[in-house]
Amino acid sequence: MSRENEGSGVGGDEEPEQLALIRESVRKAKVPRAKPRTWRGAALAKELPVARVLVDKGVLHLDRYFDYAVPEELDDAAQPGVRVRVRFGAGARNVRDGRREGGGLIDGFIVERCAETEYRGPLAALAQVVSPEPVLSPGLLELARAVADRYAGSLADVLQLAVPPRHARAEARVSPEPPAPPAAPDAGTWRRYGHGPEFLRALAAGGAPRAVWTALPGPQWAEEIARAVQATLASGRGALVVVPTGRPAARVDAALTGLLGPGQHALLTADAGQERRYQEWLSVRRGAVRAVVGTRAAMFAPVRDLGLVVVWDDGDSSHSDDRAPFPHVREVLELRATRDKCGFLLGSWSCTVEAAQLVESGWAAPLVADREQVRGAAPLVRTVGDGDLARDEAARAARLPSLAWQVAREGLKHGPVLVQVPRRGYVPRLACERCREPARCRRCAGPLEAQESGAALRCGWCGVEEAAWHCEACGAFRLRAQVVGARRTAEELGRAFPAVPVRTSGREQVLDTVPDAPALVVSTPGAEPVAEGGYAAALLLDGWAMLGRPDLRAGEDALRRWIGASSLVRPQGAGGTVVVVAEPTLRPVQALVRWDPVGHAVRELAERAELGFPPVSRMAAVSGPPEALAEFLSAAELPPDAVVLGPVPVWDGGGGPAPGAGGSRRGAGAGAAAGASAGEAWERVLIRVPPGSGSALAASLKVAQAARMARGAKGAREAGGEAVRVRVDPPDIG
Repeated sequence: MSRENEGSGVGGDEEPEQLALIRESVRKAKVPRAKPRTWRGAALAKELPVARVLVDKGVLHLDRYFDYAVPEELDDAAQPGVRVRVRFGAGARNVRDGRREGGGLIDGFIVERCAETEYRGPLAALAQVVSPEPVLSPGLLELARAVADRYAGSLADVLQLAVPPRHARAEARVSPEPPAPPAAPDAGTWRRYGHGPEFLRALAAGGAPRAVWTALPGPQWAEEIARAVQATLASGRGALVVVPTGRPAARVDAALTGLLGPGQHALLTADAGQERRYQEWLSVRRGAVRAVVGTRAAMFAPVRDLGLVVVWDDGDSSHSDDRAPFPHVREVLELRATRDKCGFLLGSWSCTVEAAQLVESGWAAPLVADREQVRGAAPLVRTVGDGDLARDEAARAARLPSLAWQVAREGLKHGPVLVQVPRRGYVPRLACERCREPARCRRCAGPLEAQESGAALRCGWCGVEEAAWHCEACGAFRLRAQVVGARRTAEELGRAFPAVPVRTSGREQVLDTVPDAPALVVSTPGAEPVAEGGYAAALLLDGWAMLGRPDLRAGEDALRRWIGASSLVRPQGAGGTVVVVAEPTLRPVQALVRWDPVGHAVRELAERAELGFPPVSRMAAVSGPPEALAEFLSAAELPPDAVVLGPVPVWDGGGGPAPGAGGSRRGAGAGAAAGASAGEAWERVLIRVPPGSGSALAASLKVAQAARMARGAKGAREAGGEAVRVRVDPPDIG
């Protein structure tokens, strides 16, 4: 009897006791779980009763279409391009009334409707049409398939990036009518470039020019992109702009709003939230807007009548997706420009080797300013080399040489001074003061780091604190900094300039802008805020830390980061000065002094051609445990002109990340550690082919990986957890 009927007494009203018994029986009853309909015995659609569906599995051996029966009730809604729910993995024995049943529910897209199927057995029926909105157009499907084939990945994984998650409230909103095309823009600051006005006129006339644009230093780049977009819209076509992060996206967004007015373009970034992002994406798909600005995922935006694609700063690592199959924005937009026969603009303050190759091959034309314009817009660059540091008493006692102190002191009289350091944190890397042996954790051999002044050391891999460190090689107890981080630099500068405010910008807190007032702004590469009116000076510290990385792109990346920071400094005519602490004889440093990123990229391309390295060749990185890697390579039917380099160890046994690997978009992690136990030895091979064999290489690797996963090899039972990782065109090859 329930507690609410206690003390009711004899002869009292019996209704409360009856209600209590009913409540108790309902509470104890087993409520059956609701199951989606299986459409058993339901009539099928009279025309085209078969739907070809792409299921959202993301594993290579299931990278194909599956046929499902279309119930008559779903006939109108089940159109190509819509999202559906289907039952998958039922098995051939679970058949009732001629309909296949069972299996788990999974999302998918209808690719096409057919009159009959090639499958000999009974078909399962579509369980549900999630939405009648056709989000997967034939053009987007064709592009996603091309990207999946190029990068040896699955179509479902590409569509995970290309089509944003559904939001019902955003989908229910009615999109407005598309605006009328604007007038063709004035050339504006495009006149500073040799063929800038001609490029805009070609876009406005409906042409499809392709250009590699080396932008002049300063903030005008966003407005120049906006003018190119306006010229394309004036021809009645659409435009797509992809930038690396949200901060430059906001600058192009503001430039477009100022030039075209509000509501004329869509902003697609992850910061917008699911509902807002899906609403903006739908307005693009429905044709309500024809101009798009966004970050990496926007490269697949379904812009109608595409007339121009723009990628800004293609050397930024944010343009390369960190989940399988790792597509790069530049390559995807090249595909779109070729397939849609539209204009292409690759812009940056610097110049990558891939951009130089586009010009060298004739696929795109250079769009640069003459040397007089460059000298007028660039700051003065001064260098401090190893010889200067050895003779400099101030440099031996502190981190900044005398020249840097003088430039910073003079710059603070006129405005903010930018200080770029290559590492975040306090003291990210330490070594023995006596023998220079790197300080490592006794538990996992990871690098020890100093978090704050006076705090205990902590491992950068496992996070365990080390209170009583001593050198295993020589027994010493004193440490020295190999690289000093941004917070430690800010602390030192604060003591040296006590009357000047010191601000930091890095991963913990990225500043967007700083006022035009005297201040020291300490930033890591890529996080530099924009100063109103430009910085009076910039100090680029620890150049050897970026140039000394064991990577083919070390010089190119260092120059790109230096030029990116220096472009925020006032021109030389306004007193802008940059001091770079690096050996002045090195090629990237000389390119910075001359402000010649194109010349540096051309020379790098020539060296890559002699060595047969990308982008002159196509390359793939395959990594995994030695036995699994050997088995994979023996099974792969590589092209006859393929050259296998390696294997080399990439897993050091201490739990550190293995470079060049990555997980699926559905997997647990982006590094090779996903699916590998700590301390497991991994190896990597690089497979190189001439450019014409790139498709054959990707196809052979995809077939080998699919066969391996289909066999249920060890470690390959879960999507994203396979023991062998394949990455086509890896950004870092050591």
